[in-house]
Amino acid sequence: MGDVVFVELPEMGATLMKGDEAAVVESVKAASELYAPVSGEVSALNQALVDDPALANSQPMDDGWFFEITLNDLTELDELLDDEAYEAYLAELG
Repeated sequence: MGDVVFVELPEMGATLMKGDEAAVVESVKAASELYAPVSGEVSALNQALVDDPALANSQPMDDGWFFEITLNDLTELDELLDDEAYEAYLAELG
């Protein structure tokens, strides 16, 4: 995707269903939608990311987070990859 230059986050308190478009990320190369990995209510937004979208590239596991969701159904977490499974998936992609 390249260097992120713009981030649009959902509204605070918005209800998202798994698979809904939740945010928009624009880079110098393209614009992409981010989809909600789980269903729930948006309970926190990272205004620092909106102010400095480069955090998505420079600190994706720390200050580059997008938003928090209060889950409707905890069992949806069982469908997500943990760090180890995600690393294995990336290795398969080459």
